[in-house]
Amino acid sequence: MPAFERVTRRSLLRGGAVMLGTAMAAPLVAACGGGGQGGNAKELTFWNFYGPNPQGDARSKWFTDLVAAWNANNDVKVKLHYLPVSEYLAGTALQTAFSAGQGPDIFLLSPGDFLRYHNGRVLTDLTPYLKPDQIADFDGGVLDTRTVDGKVYGLPMEQEPLAVYYSVAAFEQAKLSEGDLPATWDQWLDVAAKLTTKDRFGLLFETIPGYYQNFTWYPFMWMGGGSAVPESGKPGFDVPAVHNALKLWQDAVTTKVAPRKPQGDGAGNGPANLGSGYVAMQQSGIWTVSEMEQQKKDFPYGVFPLPVPDGGTYTTDVGGWAFVANAKGANPEAAATFIAWALGATDEAGVERGRQWNTVVKTNLPARKSVQEAARAAGAFDKPALKVFLDKVVPGGRGEPRYTPEVYKAVSDAIQATQLGGADPATAAADAASKIDAFLKGYQGAAML
Repeated sequence: MPAFERVTRRSLLRGGAVMLGTAMAAPLVAACGGGGQGGNAKELTFWNFYGPNPQGDARSKWFTDLVAAWNANNDVKVKLHYLPVSEYLAGTALQTAFSAGQGPDIFLLSPGDFLRYHNGRVLTDLTPYLKPDQIADFDGGVLDTRTVDGKVYGLPMEQEPLAVYYSVAAFEQAKLSEGDLPATWDQWLDVAAKLTTKDRFGLLFETIPGYYQNFTWYPFMWMGGGSAVPESGKPGFDVPAVHNALKLWQDAVTTKVAPRKPQGDGAGNGPANLGSGYVAMQQSGIWTVSEMEQQKKDFPYGVFPLPVPDGGTYTTDVGGWAFVANAKGANPEAAATFIAWALGATDEAGVERGRQWNTVVKTNLPARKSVQEAARAAGAFDKPALKVFLDKVVPGGRGEPRYTPEVYKAVSDAIQATQLGGADPATAAADAASKIDAFLKGYQGAAML
């Protein structure tokens, strides 16, 4: 079995109807209880953060070409609505639209925010629109975080594991070599200190609160055996593994080897941070390979797996966006049909669409086996950085968990309080754990994976 077929694990917390209590979640639930979202049954709106964007880049073109191909052969048209990354990921535009009864017909959704919309009953079951061979074509486990009770509610575009990027020039200037690449957390902070200068930080973690920051922090929690919710007999959030993970990120900032604020739109932006010389090492995802090729083509860099705490087990987080359809939209059936065609078609054109997105427009691990085979045949994984991802990074991969907004927010607050606020990690973890435990006592929503 190829390494990239072993990327998802499952934890269990099962139930029935949803009970959402935070202010963040409540507007969506209130909106979902009272009828349709309106809209035009003949023109479906598709909210996304790729295109058509002002830059008109390759990702934007892939989206516009996708919609153009659909519109040329279907009576029900699709219209793209672009939102900047900062507004889509860290803002509240999507939540606000649903609470106002104006949610889009189709939108992008990560596993991290899946339960907000599934428990709010606004996701369409896509299973009736997918043939068995289409479902079977998706990589082992990749549909788990989009599946509830055997029904598929989102089709993933990609698989995106996290690793560490480093500047070859910065290492050389500090008289470091590949033999000095850190394997443990202590080594990582030590190397970061050696790479830090008056003009450059040695290391970068995300400091902007949001689902992306949580996503990038979870591997550090997992490596020591921690979890946000109790799973497989583990005690949950208030454990030494979590305290240590919070302290690692805190120490990086307090020792000033890592900045309090990234450049560009966040710590997932390689060209703006690593490529500009702002940092010497940066935690980011596989997408950074293509971004560096497109924006910093001559910048020499390398990739290595996330370091591990003493006594810990190497783990990385594997994310990826999915297309989902609004069950309260004007035409959920057409929206679901579009998604099944766009990301699930197994004909030559459908496979090529997936190959282009995952290995030409972006660098990802394809979510589908047929696309993986086509990408391998085209030599997509021969690049040195991608070989590191395949051979060393992905074997320790675990699918991005889907937590409710309440759990996400408690974890986010703990990260922020310790990383930037100077709070004691054990105290912050205990506070978050008490909030999570109190919430779980009344939770009856879908399983958290």
